[in-house]
Amino acid sequence: MNHPDLQLEVRDEVAVVRLTRGAKRNALSDGLILALRDTFENLPATVRAAVLDGEGPHFCAGLDLSELKERDAGQGLQHSRMWHAALERVQYGPVPVIAALHGAVVGGGLELASACHIRVADSTTFYALPEGSRGIFVGGGGSVRIPKLIGAARMTDMMLTGRVYNAEDGERAGFAQYLVPEGTAFDKALELARRVAQNAPLTNYALMHALPRIAEQTADHGFFTEALMAGIAQSAPDAKERVRAFLDGKADKVRKA
Repeated sequence: MNHPDLQLEVRDEVAVVRLTRGAKRNALSDGLILALRDTFENLPATVRAAVLDGEGPHFCAGLDLSELKERDAGQGLQHSRMWHAALERVQYGPVPVIAALHGAVVGGGLELASACHIRVADSTTFYALPEGSRGIFVGGGGSVRIPKLIGAARMTDMMLTGRVYNAEDGERAGFAQYLVPEGTAFDKALELARRVAQNAPLTNYALMHALPRIAEQTADHGFFTEALMAGIAQSAPDAKERVRAFLDGKADKVRKA
């Protein structure tokens, strides 16, 4: 990966992937989307979790509209599918991804955040989908991922009326799982990523790849897929060692938070 608007830093078992287009509020150009794809496809084998962050006061203000060219329907379709392929490498890549949200999480930025597995927002965060007022439609997977976070009715309202959610209302709606004070989203995301990196890799893989698919299946199919995944996960040597450590009193018990 070598792109002027994207930085990769490896901190032990955690990869920090940072959008570095702060002067443009980290707006997503086609080149930046492709760099994200390439980065998540080629993370070092030692990485067990990733943090996705944005340089400056904003996580990501969405699609760089200066790149919005006169496209015919076929070209528009292919452009959207390119985004789909790139963000799929975030959601269904090799490791769990924790997003550190702050400032604008707007349009394509919200689509990018929704492809991550955990979202940590600080108190400056705000969410919007201005595509409706600009005569366009979401094209980076937002119509699939965002309703799973907040429901189709809320997303419809945002696009019809231009509604903006602040950090507190956004957490209640389901945009983020964590809400932290201003300036601390990255620290919290890194803390979570380090914790996630200690999990058995096959369990993390199951949570990333099997769980969302089970959620889309009928109950009967979901139960069967769950049983297959449970059998595979518990057969891993790492899992056997962890269970043995717990039974021998060498592993921490779950305690009240």
